[in-house]
Amino acid sequence: MQAFQNLIEHFQKISRFSHLSAICGWDAAAMMPSGGNQARSEAMAELSVHIHSLMTQPHLSDLFEQASEEVKSSTDNATLREMKRQWLQSNVLPEDLVQAKSLAGSKCEHAWRTQRNDNDWQGFEKNWAEVVKLSQEEAQIRSDATGLNPYDSMLDIYEPGTYSKSLDNIFDDVKSWLPNLIDQAIEKQNSEKYIKPEGIFSSRKQKSLGLEVMKLLQFDFNHGRLDESVHPFCGGVNTDVRITTRYDESEFVQSLMGIVHETGHARYEQGRPSSLSGLPSGEARSMGIHESQSLFFEMQLGRSNEFIAHLSKLAKAHFSGANNPLFSQENLYKLYTRVKKDFIRVDADELTYPAHVILRYEIERDLINGKITHSDVPELWDNKMQHYLGLSTQGNYKNGCMQDIHWTDGAFGYFPSYTLGAMYAAQFMASMKQDLDVSEVIHSRNLTSIFEWLHENIWTKGSLYSTDELVKQATGETLNTDHFKRHLTQRYLG
Repeated sequence: MQAFQNLIEHFQKISRFSHLSAICGWDAAAMMPSGGNQARSEAMAELSVHIHSLMTQPHLSDLFEQASEEVKSSTDNATLREMKRQWLQSNVLPEDLVQAKSLAGSKCEHAWRTQRNDNDWQGFEKNWAEVVKLSQEEAQIRSDATGLNPYDSMLDIYEPGTYSKSLDNIFDDVKSWLPNLIDQAIEKQNSEKYIKPEGIFSSRKQKSLGLEVMKLLQFDFNHGRLDESVHPFCGGVNTDVRITTRYDESEFVQSLMGIVHETGHARYEQGRPSSLSGLPSGEARSMGIHESQSLFFEMQLGRSNEFIAHLSKLAKAHFSGANNPLFSQENLYKLYTRVKKDFIRVDADELTYPAHVILRYEIERDLINGKITHSDVPELWDNKMQHYLGLSTQGNYKNGCMQDIHWTDGAFGYFPSYTLGAMYAAQFMASMKQDLDVSEVIHSRNLTSIFEWLHENIWTKGSLYSTDELVKQATGETLNTDHFKRHLTQRYLG
């Protein structure tokens, strides 16, 4: 087993450098002064090159060949498979492309922070053109190596085994029933009265409330923390998970549920198998599965009536609003299930969110496959936004094609994971309800049995199984989008 053991030690070394990169990335987004960007970008690019060089050392090829004859157990086979998958993905890229893309992405993302606020498409486009060019080069290289089309070769990084042909079928089905469901839900809610947040909700109190909710969700503060950033995210590593949110002192609704969402990501990270620490087989199965956990926390758990009852009590306590109807369970439920056609994906409600994802998927698929150019994106965005949600973004780049952070560093192929995650989450909840009285568990305020189900069926599995195998083991079937449609219909029309 010497070759296999050598591979394990080598990948654990890579993992330690990736650990440093993750924390540096978190710091750049949450703590670093703006003047540090140039030096930090260069340092992270250098680190990316070093990690890439470790992943592409020539002797690894021989080790993989020897190790394939050594491993016997299913766990070791999965570990070898996942190490080889990452090695193949890295090995196809030349070092200069890795460095160039890292530098271009850092430059584009840093400038985007102010360019978006200024609605400066022309300034953004100059940087983004280079990111797109380098991403298309990467996609073509990956395509040549895998035999997949360029976009699918990028999608395979985030969703191994899932390709645009199946996504087209899934999303075409969603487009056949979602617009009508959105309109029906809006019509139903038109007659409902609710109270919008008014006044000042200080960031300090919002953070205090968020930390209280994280405790309810059993976040391990010995291995993680909460901070602020322009764009909420979960980063770091499983023993040091960093989550962020953003606060708007004119309301508290978005930041609170954003914390619930990111805590779902964090609990998945904290629950990954310690026996496979530092190895690809111990990492998250896919971004869709990762999103399934954040969306399970946010949509399946966090927006349930029973959980909102807890949020109501906590909000009243933190904002001194015991007699304020704004914080009543009924009103908070209406706020958290309000359907509105709007521009911003990260603030979108559960029902309109898939339309935002499908729009981005269709654009990035055609962009990476070379069917459109980066300069076509604003007009296409406007056309699709009008078609799917009846809104125009013409000239409104800030709330249109410049609103997301993902494309600034070339993360093409990522967006489908969001809606796949929502579908997996609905399926996991449907299966969980066969084993637990979920409503009663949430009502009790002791959510341990819910997390034990996720821990046993999802978190501790890491990447030992393919996505289809993981979902089938947990629920008895591979992805079945009927659960998602049923969940949405019941919540918004039931």
